Amino acid sequence: QVQLVESGGGLVQPGGSLSLSCAASGTIFSIYVMGWYRQAPGNQRDMVAGISSGGITNYADDVKGRFTISRDNAENTVYLQMNNLKPEDTAVYYCNIAAWRRCKTCPSEGDRWGPGTQVTVSS
Repeated sequence: QVQLVESGGGLVQPGGSLSLSCAASGTIFSIYVMGWYRQAPGNQRDMVAGISSGGITNYADDVKGRFTISRDNAENTVYLQMNNLKPEDTAVYYCNIAAWRRCKTCPSEGDRWGPGTQVTVSS
């Protein structure tokens, strides 16, 4: 059983900062991609940022220059530093892992999701 647990959401004023973290636990040998998605009410779930095990990052256009994703491979943990937050960043943020393996010779597994953490940007 693999579990993802997010933390760090909350209420912040426009222009403020928040830091999210997500720890993956269970029988995990490796994780190729870790990332963050978000979903606002009435909208689809969209990718915010992703990072490979080698440190290659990818960001949605509307967060480039404001958000920074990082990870600790030894701890199977991914972080999202969010600066200069805007009201349109308000959403539930979900942690995601993809292309992960239970053991060295095990097949690559599909997506797993955390339960989500609310981020609200409002004055």
